Amino acid sequence: MTIGIVGAGQLGRMLALAGYPLGLDFLFLDPAIDAPAGKLAPLLNGSFDDARLLAELARRCGIVTFDWENVSVPALRQAKGAARICPPLAALAVAQDRASEKRLFERLGIPTTRWCPVGSHAQLTRAVRDIGLPGVLKTRRLGYDGKGQAVLETVADVELAWLKLGAVPLLYEERIPFTHEVSVIGARSTKGEVAIYPLNGNVHTDGILRVTRAPYGPSEWQKLADRYLSRVLAHFRYVGILAIEFFVHAGRLIANEMAPRVHNSGHWTIEGAQTSQFENHLRAIMGMPLGSTRALGHAGMVNLIGRMPPLPELLGLPGLHVHDYAKAPRPGRKVGHCTLVERSRGERDRRVRGLLSALATHTRIP
Repeated sequence: MTIGIVGAGQLGRMLALAGYPLGLDFLFLDPAIDAPAGKLAPLLNGSFDDARLLAELARRCGIVTFDWENVSVPALRQAKGAARICPPLAALAVAQDRASEKRLFERLGIPTTRWCPVGSHAQLTRAVRDIGLPGVLKTRRLGYDGKGQAVLETVADVELAWLKLGAVPLLYEERIPFTHEVSVIGARSTKGEVAIYPLNGNVHTDGILRVTRAPYGPSEWQKLADRYLSRVLAHFRYVGILAIEFFVHAGRLIANEMAPRVHNSGHWTIEGAQTSQFENHLRAIMGMPLGSTRALGHAGMVNLIGRMPPLPELLGLPGLHVHDYAKAPRPGRKVGHCTLVERSRGERDRRVRGLLSALATHTRIP
């Protein structure tokens, strides 16, 4: 079978690499002619909302999926044809709007921040008065890797943030004094089978994920995360991989956002779990039995940002697995990642610290 993937970035590339051993073929749609996955499979080059190309993708493929969430739901719905689309478009639509995400979490009894939709300067002023400072003003759509948001510490920041972001629908939320950032990733198949991975501990710098360690945190966090993820999977009758990111505050998991796709914080599963998130996404949408999500040790994943370091330097480190996305260098761009798996949490953390130091990053892990 041929799987159609809207988006041919590194996530699509890793889906294809996981799918070829299963006998699957792939066809991608992406506006970038040099997209990473285009080196592995045929690429339809054009806009994500190009109705003609989406219809062609659906016509040539049995199943259509996507490697990021900012694709046109109406265009996908129109182009559906005979192809199944997984994950469900209802989940994709919710994930595209931060206010819709917050409402979903509240409806399902999943803790979230105090927040308010903002559509005018007056509404922002009221939201800041009601919720207080510090807070975060965010675009409701198209924000990722720290883009589309502003931290408000003082009243003076309100005006600057409005000038920066006020042209589009927004939301304002309290800024949680969190102690940890974690994410949970799980798969649900067409037959309702669910498999959830060990919890991820994440470290961001400048809004970009830099480090993930897994398994992470006490068992109580894992149980809460599993419970919340299972509610969302059941709500949508979800098919595929789903990730939810949380802040940890006073021992509580506070939901931040969800991603209806394979997720950067799950890259460690390629070498660190019995079945990777990429393979399990494909198994799920194909209706195959899901693979075990058991961790094979204590994994640490470090994103490579801006440019790839010289490969000999990385490959000379014992047990380090390197993934080069074949992207042109650019400040703030994820161009690759590397993963190590150790027998103990302490040894993993020691090696991750050493790797961060060798890469001359400013990221630190606790």
